[in-house]
Amino acid sequence: MNYYQFNCYSRDKRADLVWQQGRFLAIRTEMGCSVVLYHLSGFFVEVWYSPEDNQIALVQGFERRELLEPYLELIDLEGLLE
Repeated sequence: MNYYQFNCYSRDKRADLVWQQGRFLAIRTEMGCSVVLYHLSGFFVEVWYSPEDNQIALVQGFERRELLEPYLELIDLEGLLE
């Protein structure tokens, strides 16, 4: 599965796949949400959780390294990018 296929699933299905197969990498806060980064099958996934609503707001897969910039100070991603 690549991130295009992953992103075609419903939000709930994407969340289930992350919980079952994803590797937790880091967590940060953005716009009042907890944003959790996972690695899954050769791509990355951000899960945006809104504590105010007690709901998952977004589950989005991506490959672009630029989107990892907010996490660079939090973890070492070198092993995953090779």
